[in-house]
Amino acid sequence: MRTFLLRTLVGLLFAVVALVATGVAPDGVAQAGEAPPWGKAQNLGERMILEKTGVCTDGKSHYVVIAPSEKQSTQLFYGDGKTFYRVPLPPWVLQGDNFFEPRFFAKTKNSNFRGLDMRMFASVDYDAKKAACSASCGERKTELQILPDDAKKTLLLGKATFEPPLHTRAPHHLARDEGGRYFYVDKGNTSETEKNFRLFVGPKGAMKLQKMTNAVADTEGEIFTTKSGSLRYVTDRKNPPTWIQGSKKLSLTVVPIEGKDEKTDEPINNYQLIYNELGVYLGQKLGNPCDDF
Repeated sequence: MRTFLLRTLVGLLFAVVALVATGVAPDGVAQAGEAPPWGKAQNLGERMILEKTGVCTDGKSHYVVIAPSEKQSTQLFYGDGKTFYRVPLPPWVLQGDNFFEPRFFAKTKNSNFRGLDMRMFASVDYDAKKAACSASCGERKTELQILPDDAKKTLLLGKATFEPPLHTRAPHHLARDEGGRYFYVDKGNTSETEKNFRLFVGPKGAMKLQKMTNAVADTEGEIFTTKSGSLRYVTDRKNPPTWIQGSKKLSLTVVPIEGKDEKTDEPINNYQLIYNELGVYLGQKLGNPCDDF
């Protein structure tokens, strides 16, 4: 009898460990990557946050969650109803219903609002009193439906998981040679991953990820070394970046990721080139409403 009980307990222990390893809680509810602002709505504070949270949808399994936030008034989440990704907050001068969107350009927006080029920001406009909700991506505006309260609570307190931001990379350097071959370096977009570099080389739409063998970043500059060659940037920026293959040294032209037009002093950028034309992020979602709206 004791042997049977011992074997049963051991079996249960292994079963629980297996459930945890697969990210599923014993009651069958998937474990969340992050706790949402309303938690499990178990106390008064969490229930108040849930009541103030809105959910908008296009009726095609695309949902925007608009939650109150102490940081910048609003925190957005976006997902398919099963998995939601936290949308990164914009710079502190903006409220959290705005978000950086490099794929779309809103040419009619302010190019210099408190130092920010608002043409590169998308937004979600939610007004519970007016029962109005919409998402604006570049020049496109999509009207959305607000979920009724019961449907909202069923969605947010059900089996959906809430994850950190989906897109984990940020542009770092961009250059090209006279033949139209581009050299693009990106990096991790958090303080923990900002030294994680990748190098892509090639023409538009056909850039290839290079196998990095070493990356050096110090006060003298940056060197990204691959099996086929190395890309060298110098700190003073007076000298152009160079691509070195064996004894051959090729000077490159810097393509600014952000800058200003020398004639008009207007902000300029190459985000759409990077995200829409180079092909580096082709088919990848960023985890915000502009993925689908």
